[in-house]
Amino acid sequence: MDLNSIDPPTGSTLLSVTRMPLAFKRFTNPGRHRVLAGLLGMSAFVFVATSEPLHAGQPANASTPTSMGRGQRHESRHEIDQLEDQWRQAVLKSNTTAMQSLLADDFLGITASGTLQTKQQMVDNLRAGRVHFSTLALSDRKVRFYGTTALVTSLAEVQGTAADGALSGSYRYTHVYARDAHGVWKIVSFEASRIRDDAEHH
Repeated sequence: MDLNSIDPPTGSTLLSVTRMPLAFKRFTNPGRHRVLAGLLGMSAFVFVATSEPLHAGQPANASTPTSMGRGQRHESRHEIDQLEDQWRQAVLKSNTTAMQSLLADDFLGITASGTLQTKQQMVDNLRAGRVHFSTLALSDRKVRFYGTTALVTSLAEVQGTAADGALSGSYRYTHVYARDAHGVWKIVSFEASRIRDDAEHH
């Protein structure tokens, strides 16, 4: 989301019928105009130099006030790995207490079948046994940090059952974590997609 200059071109055909105040006219002579332009240019430079970049999705290792140092990124990566392991164990053991702790109150998940689930629905389905996993093997985990947000992608080999049928096969899933004001990482979003094998494409 780069911010571009919106100053009109010098040759603009827009006409003004407003009379310039006398105080403004005093700056229109060449010498004073150059001084005024120099002051405005210096102000713009100071603003740009001291402003935080507004690029969306900027990596957390960029030199911004909210960026993480190498040590902090390493510590946060360790925390995320632990939380992912806790999530896996909560799913396998139908541990609703642990799941409630892991999910943010405004959590929203998208299952492999395209169903939307809130935090309460996720916990209720786990408690009622409508979702049960006998196997949940995770691999190929990638973690990226964007300020106080962490994006996690993993490969999951799954065996189990859900409310809309059997669960079996390979899935790619994404967890989005957000760190709250107390520095605690919470899962705010989940999305899963099944990886179809070659036979299913024919």
